[in-house]
Amino acid sequence: MSFLVTVPASTANLGSGFDALGLALGLYDEVEVRVADELSIEVTGEGSTGVPLDESHLVVRAIRAAGYLGGLSLTCRNSIPHARGLGSSAAAIVAGVAAGYALVGRELDTDALQIAAEFEGHADNAAASLMGGVVVAWSEGERFRAVRKDPHPDLRPVVLVPSVESSTKTTRGLLPAEVPHGDAAFAAGRAALAVHALTTDPSVLLAATEDRLHQQYREPAWPDTVRVINDLRKLGVPAAVSGAGPTVLAFGDVPAEVDVHGFDVRRLDVDTSGVRVRPLG
Repeated sequence: MSFLVTVPASTANLGSGFDALGLALGLYDEVEVRVADELSIEVTGEGSTGVPLDESHLVVRAIRAAGYLGGLSLTCRNSIPHARGLGSSAAAIVAGVAAGYALVGRELDTDALQIAAEFEGHADNAAASLMGGVVVAWSEGERFRAVRKDPHPDLRPVVLVPSVESSTKTTRGLLPAEVPHGDAAFAAGRAALAVHALTTDPSVLLAATEDRLHQQYREPAWPDTVRVINDLRKLGVPAAVSGAGPTVLAFGDVPAEVDVHGFDVRRLDVDTSGVRVRPLG
């Protein structure tokens, strides 16, 4: 058996929806998966020099978690930048889960999200890569859940990707254990507005992406990211940190007067399909 797995990048939080909102992006990793006598892994593209080539490889770990324990030959072609806040880890996990399901002859189901989300402890990126479109993620006890919403066709995401990398664990460590009640109430209202903006009325994205829960606390880790976000927002462009950073997510054109030196500016489509598995001949 052999399969080609195509999985999209994702952006999470979207400003106000910390650990709850995600959006799938039209930037893809591909994994060719073949049954073999023993494990072999080939990786090209983003992050190819920094990943293990044994059972600890994230795709392999996810395949095992999905129930396939036999020999494997993997060819990974990575386009999603690593450690930039574009869901590269979640994409690898979702690719592995989807491959594991295919190898055991099982259709993707709600347990697939549970398996994928358990790796990272939250479901926003994994749900977006799994389902495509806009996702709202939450947990009920130890159970991860998510719903998919159709994105508005006028959404035009732009990502500004710096060369520096960031650790989710490190930047999450900058967050306070408690926030003021007013900030929590503000975040709840803006997150609800963000769902409406992303699916129905993008004209309110500037207000919907405003955050008080996490971005200001993470500024010491990536000051240039926050500077670009502030400059964009002052000019009326909705902008936020993508995931744990340091990539900037914006909606609309980047004005020429914004200094984006050190950032790779990419306009991307919204992915509406999520992970795809195709049998190979």
